Amino acid sequence: MARSRSSVERADGRRRRSEVSRQQIIRALLELIAAGEVYPSAEAVAAKAGVGLRTVFRHFENMETLYRQIYQAITSEVLPIAQEPFASGDWRQRVKEITDRRIRIFERIMPFKAAADVHRHQSVYLAEQGEVVTRLQRGALSQILPREIKTDEPLFGALELLLSFEAWRRLRKDQHLSVQKARAAIERAVNALVNPRS
Repeated sequence: MARSRSSVERADGRRRRSEVSRQQIIRALLELIAAGEVYPSAEAVAAKAGVGLRTVFRHFENMETLYRQIYQAITSEVLPIAQEPFASGDWRQRVKEITDRRIRIFERIMPFKAAADVHRHQSVYLAEQGEVVTRLQRGALSQILPREIKTDEPLFGALELLLSFEAWRRLRKDQHLSVQKARAAIERAVNALVNPRS
């Protein structure tokens, strides 16, 4: 009986150590990407996590599986922002609210989205998730707009483009605007589309 209890305790200890290693690896990859490494190697992840390279691959058969874990971790962080209830019933105010939410989300995920885009052509999972996110964003925008705007394809397309990660990235990274100036650019352009006479 004592021997059986001891073997169970050893197995529990191994599981706990394994989970600690797994979390160290995920945290290391998050930190490397946040620091600007869009393509960190398994070796870099192992060094940052303080574990052996074999440990990285023991937990994740390949880097694809590791990136899946990162995507899920980031999604769980930003999903509550995307799902916040609207404070206003007016569609124009809701457009302002959705603009603010997306800016907060895009700024948070920027390094991770850049890394995901690098791997997207090699990763079925990342490609699929990219399409899912695009559909969800399009659907969320469509739900708050009146029929005359969402059925005006050029107008709806312009709004969707302005409220996309690609637009935010261009302002922040390619045009080197501060968060405040990039926000002002997006808000001014969106306002011009939804309030053309203001």
